Order: sequence, then C-alpha cells, then structure tokens
Amino acid sequence: MSTPVVSELAPPLRLLLGPGPSMVHPRVLRAMSTPLLGHLDPKFLEIMNEVQAQLRAVFRTENPFTIAVSGTGSAGMEAALVNLLEPGDTAVVVVAGVFGGRMADIVGRCGARLVKIDVPWGEVCDPARIEEALKKEGKVKVVALVHAETSTGAHQPLEGLGALCHAHGALLVADTVTSLGGVPVEVDAWGVDACYSGTQKCLSCPPGLAPLTLSPRALEAVKARKTKVQSWYLDAGMVADYWAEGKRVYHHTAPISMVYALRESLRLVLEEGLEARFARHRRHSAALMAGVGALGFEPQAQEGHRLPSLNCIKVPAGVDEAAARRSLLADHSIEIGGGLGPLAGKVWRIGLMGESARQENVLAVLAAIEQALAKQGKLARVGASLAAALESYARS
Repeated sequence: MSTPVVSELAPPLRLLLGPGPSMVHPRVLRAMSTPLLGHLDPKFLEIMNEVQAQLRAVFRTENPFTIAVSGTGSAGMEAALVNLLEPGDTAVVVVAGVFGGRMADIVGRCGARLVKIDVPWGEVCDPARIEEALKKEGKVKVVALVHAETSTGAHQPLEGLGALCHAHGALLVADTVTSLGGVPVEVDAWGVDACYSGTQKCLSCPPGLAPLTLSPRALEAVKARKTKVQSWYLDAGMVADYWAEGKRVYHHTAPISMVYALRESLRLVLEEGLEARFARHRRHSAALMAGVGALGFEPQAQEGHRLPSLNCIKVPAGVDEAAARRSLLADHSIEIGGGLGPLAGKVWRIGLMGESARQENVLAVLAAIEQALAKQGKLARVGASLAAALESYARS
C-alpha cells in the first residue's frame, strides 16, 4: 500500500455567512493553540468552573447543572431528550422545520409516544395549540420546540410556555442553537427546563461543544427514571459528576482545546454585553434585509417573528439559486446556505451570527449577490441593495 502524500494544511479564507459555522475571533483561535492540560488537572477543572459560570450568565440561569456537552448542537438535542424521556412517556413536539423534525425523530428512538404539532415552515406555533395538546393528551412528560429554527429563519416566542407546561405537569425543552448569544434567551424567566445550544453559531466558536442547562425540575425527572438512559455517553447523571465542583468523577476525556475556545468566546460575548450584542444583530439584519429587498427577495419567516441571526429569504423566480451560491463561493469566497427539505432550491439562508454580524460583511455579501445576479441577467439596477442597506444603517 502506497503512503499518501499530504501537503501542509492551507484551507482557503472564507467569509462564513451561512447557517453555521460563523466567523471566529482571533482571540478564540489563539486560545485553541495554548498548551494542553489533562482533563482532570486541577487548573483545567478551574477552567471548567469558569465556563460554567459564563454559560449561566449567557443562558440567564442559576441552574447548577449547566455544562458543555462534548459534541455539536445535535448532541445537546439528544442529551436533553434521552435523559428526560423513557419508553412509554408522552412528548409533544412542535415541528416547524428540519430541527423540530429531528426532535420528533429522537422522541421515537427513546421509545416515547410522539404527539406532533405541525406548523407551516416559516411560521411559529400559537401557544393555544400547545395548550390544546396538553389538555387532550393528559399526562405529558415533555414539550419540545425550537426557539430559532435554522431551516426557516423563524423566531418562536417562548414567554409563558414554561408556566403553561408546568401547570400541566410537563417539562419544557428548548433548542437555542441559533439564538444563544444573538437574541434574548431567558432560561429562568421563561421556565425552560432543558435548554441546549451549539458553539458555532452566535457564540462564534468552532463547532464541537453543546452548552446545556437543566433545571432542578428536570434533574428530578432524571433521578426518578425507572430505566437507564439509553446513551451512556450522554447520561446526564454520569456527566454531571464530571462537571460538578468537588466531585469531578472521570467520565470521558473532555475536548480540552474546545473548552479553551468556548471560554474565550464567552469572554467576548460578556465583554460586549448581551443587550449590545442583541442590538448589533438586529441592526445588521435590518440592513441586510433592506438590501436584499431592493433586489426583489422576500423573507421566508413570518412577519414579526424573523431571526436577526439567520436571515432566510425567498429566491425570486427565474434565478438559478445554486449557480448564484456557487458564484459567491468561487468569485468572492463567501459562503451562504441553500434551503433544506421542502425549501431546497427556493431560499437562501444568510447567517449574521456573532463575529459574522458586521457592516462590512453585509455590504460585501450584497455586492457579491448583485454580481451573481448580473451574471444571470437578473440585476435591474447596480448598487440598489447597497444603497438600501446604507440607508438602513443611516437610520439606525
């Protein structure tokens, strides 16, 4: 067998404006290159404590169980559901896009009974439909839904849902993969019992960890299980002993460099301040949407419920959307995302998350889109999008 010849790693420089990962601050990259420690080294355990405290601040929670799961956001989704659900439990899942569908799939894999609330892609769920399901189904263990649906750009309100679920004896599980650090997430105020996210979106950290927080109510449900959690690796009781100060029982080898990276990315988030960060995301999203609107694009998500971190736009008829995206990547080294599922070939998903949410990035992607449209003979007026975006900035 011949030995493969592999050159020195030199990936192209990209402007990441897709649904993730987002751009990463140089400080985070530097943190990843610092010397390794052992995963039970006292100094590393101090770093874990710091990360937990930072995550509580960003999640807006006092939950003692607040950790970073070793895995991407999907691992956080699975950890939340497999720990709370046992065979025979009932779970109500709102499915308004790809990621609600994944939740529903995991519920089935847990052996739980799925009650699915289907919502048109791009719309949000009326709390009355959740209340109706809770009343109809009787004993419901979990209500699960996506706060920020990455496949549609829709922003599902969570206010009041925790109280509604608790009144019916159910736990509320929320996916905040594309919202944490970009729009308000109020775990304690909203009564969310299990909330997970990912590092590569609005936190602007490389993919590889899934922040997860469980309320005392959720932990009681885990302790009351009659069966073992189906996943050894994601068993919250075992992982908790590794993250719990004073215990630190070995469970698995943590991804040391990723924990360093998350610590630094959270430092950046908290240095900026959450409210300032949320305002920055809104400002740049408004400029982007003004710009693409001038080119004939319309938003996919429901009016009043659009994510500033993930802008999902309908591609006008006659535009070869895949060719345009290829042009952005080849000619400008800019990545944006296409549609998923029933929206494939119909929408673009432009992420302005964390470090990617900058004025220079908005103007760069608008200029690149104009050139891609001009290639196809679909550009009515040169500079229209840039003028609209700059007008939006002037008003903000």
